[in-house]
Amino acid sequence: MSAMLALAGCQVEQHAVEVETAVASTPVPALLPTAEPTANTTPVSSPTASPVLAFATVEQTLLARYASASPTKWGERVPGVQTRLQTKNKVIALTFDACGGKDGSGYDEKLIQYLIQEQIPATLFINARWMAANPSTFQSLAANPLFEIENHGTEHRPLSVTGKPAYGIAGTKSVKEVIHEMNDNADQIEKLTGKRPLFFRSGTAFYDEIAVAVAHDLGFAIAGYSVLGDAGATYNTEQVYNAISKATSGSIVLAHMNHPEKDTAEGVIKAIPVLQQAGFHFVQLASMELND
Repeated sequence: MSAMLALAGCQVEQHAVEVETAVASTPVPALLPTAEPTANTTPVSSPTASPVLAFATVEQTLLARYASASPTKWGERVPGVQTRLQTKNKVIALTFDACGGKDGSGYDEKLIQYLIQEQIPATLFINARWMAANPSTFQSLAANPLFEIENHGTEHRPLSVTGKPAYGIAGTKSVKEVIHEMNDNADQIEKLTGKRPLFFRSGTAFYDEIAVAVAHDLGFAIAGYSVLGDAGATYNTEQVYNAISKATSGSIVLAHMNHPEKDTAEGVIKAIPVLQQAGFHFVQLASMELND
């Protein structure tokens, strides 16, 4: 049942992969990366074309490349979704989603202030709607070096090229919508912070393999998770504690920072000292290599 609850609370309360050989026939312009992005790579850009023209070229190339592609996989663990840190050291990545929307634009100040007080680094996946609802808070978080700001999408939708839903939320319906779900919010984050996000996590964390391939072509790494920390902010304190305190070396923990009325903060605050006593420390995603 926990898997079925993953990330649903965002909306209620609110590899390259293998594709058909016909898809690969469209030539790739120089401004597209040719390898899967990692935490230490930056997408190649055209030194001569304007950003608008460069993006238009990328978009048209991807629309042509995947015009005949039909996805066969769907879920949170499709190839190319990175779910663990590539390490044997006792390090854990805490990631917190801010999903936005009518019932999902809250701010769990208690959680964030605890992280600041204890100097616990974390990666924050921010949706465009949450940024719009919390502009000053977003700027404060982005200015704090404890926090790495990453991309949680423009409309908080599952990443599909066919409109496939997850938890009752309709997915993106085409390659074009996939591109804009990722790129538009990345543009906004870059505009506000001066730094383009490297990682993307979709609303619900569901993907098909064509959408993952498009993400990689755009220079985004897809950040999944290995520990479901609060099941879309539906877990109570003990459930959050039990989930997070069982994290192991290289775990990526997924929880939420947009539901202050829920028990995520209490569970995190209870779990972190236990992990620290066990010798674990915490890192941002961008500081590590990730794997599937």
